[in-house]
Amino acid sequence: MAIERAKAHLAQFGMEDRVMEFAQSSAKVELAAQAVGCEPARIAKTLSFALGDRVALILFAGDARIDNRKFKDRFHTKPRMLAAADAERLIGHAVGGVCPFGVNDCCDVYLDESLRRFDVVYPAAGNAASAVRLTLAELERVCAPCSWVDVSKLPVEGA
Repeated sequence: MAIERAKAHLAQFGMEDRVMEFAQSSAKVELAAQAVGCEPARIAKTLSFALGDRVALILFAGDARIDNRKFKDRFHTKPRMLAAADAERLIGHAVGGVCPFGVNDCCDVYLDESLRRFDVVYPAAGNAASAVRLTLAELERVCAPCSWVDVSKLPVEGA
């Protein structure tokens, strides 16, 4: 099971006991925020993009969206999200539970600048009814090797 892979990865850092499992789905940002009890922006959603023979897993704040121009400038290609049917095979986690923990070797992990607004964020933990509470420093440590990127846009205030 993918959640077991995520827990095994987090266990290397003594953080497997932080994984929260829910009776209801947390597959969408709003559902995860409700399950965790936080604002939606603090949910660290992981989006997966095909980059040649590699997969880029980018963690964004829950209220952030991909900025196509920034993505193309950073990765020298248009953003092309992985097809849902390919996610589990290529990443090791199915859509709804995609996270940067316990992933396949073809995956590269990136943390988007949109997360820097928060001291604590909540990424999924391998299935569509899980999350884990991490500080940004802890997130960097458990995602290593990872890189920070700026490929998002945030909603406009009052829009």
